[in-house]
Parts: sequence; structure tokens; C-alpha cells
Amino acid sequence: MRAPALTTDPLVGRHGLKQRVDELTGAARTGQGGALVLEGEAGIGKSALLEYARNAAPGFRVVRTSGSEFEQELPYSALHQLCVPMLKHLDELPDRHRDALRVAFGLAEGTPDPFLIGLAALGLVTAAARERPLMCLIDDAQWVDNASARAMVFLTRRIATRSTRRHRGTPATA
Repeated sequence: MRAPALTTDPLVGRHGLKQRVDELTGAARTGQGGALVLEGEAGIGKSALLEYARNAAPGFRVVRTSGSEFEQELPYSALHQLCVPMLKHLDELPDRHRDALRVAFGLAEGTPDPFLIGLAALGLVTAAARERPLMCLIDDAQWVDNASARAMVFLTRRIATRSTRRHRGTPATA
């Protein structure tokens, strides 16, 4: 008799979450946005599920950010990390939104306006998703600075309400 094979799958018992990721990526391929927020103690496999999501989305553009205990006091540091790969779309935004992101990222003088920054981040993500479906992955959210966390909550709440045809204009977020 053979001994049972040992599994090295870090997602044992996560069938429901894997299925939800697959549903979200499938929906994004048809132009529908969505979000999945994972909460839990360190070591329960949240990062492994993010890696599963990345691998489940061939053809997607994937942008990532990760909270850092050492950057927690730097406003918009995590949002900056998320947005940098998409900054080539900055000129596609309305002037007020573009200026709001520039202020938030320290590229221009002024007082950051959280609402305009949220709208600008949404516009930037939407512009990037026009090229191909987009997946934004945020890891170690417990260390994300407060300003970025507010902008990312704003962003994820609105992603699901935007949908277009043929993969255009709507990101998927895991």
C-alpha cells in the first residue's frame, strides 16, 4: 500500500476563494470590474492566494503594491507604488485629477485633496485597463499608509460599478 502523497499546495482548503478569484478574472475578461479583500492573521496564505490570482490571469497587466511598516507614516506611498507602472496614462486624465496625483506623489506643490486623488487613481486604473484587463494586487495591507488605504478603498468600491464591453476600461482587483 502506498502512503498518501504530501501536498505542497499552500492553498489547501481554499477552493472557495480560488473559485472566487477565477470568477473575478473571468468577469474582468468581459469588461466587468470586481474586488476581493482578504483578511486574516499572518501566515494563513493571503500572499499565496494573491500569487494564485496573478497566475490565474494570463494576458492581464498586473500591478502590485505592498504595505511597509517603515513607510506607514508616508502619505500615499503605497498608492504611489501601485500607480507608478501606469503613470504613462497620466496625461489622459483631466487636469484637476492629474494635478491631484502629482501633489500626492510630491511632484507638485499643493495640499492633497483625498477625493480628487481617489478619482485620479480610478481614472489612471481605468485608462491602463483600456489596453488589456488589469489586476491590482495589494499585499500586507495592514502596513499601508492611511492616505493610500483611503484612496484604495475608494478605488475598489467604484471598480465594480464600472463595466464596459471587450475588456476595456475596467480593472479586476484581488
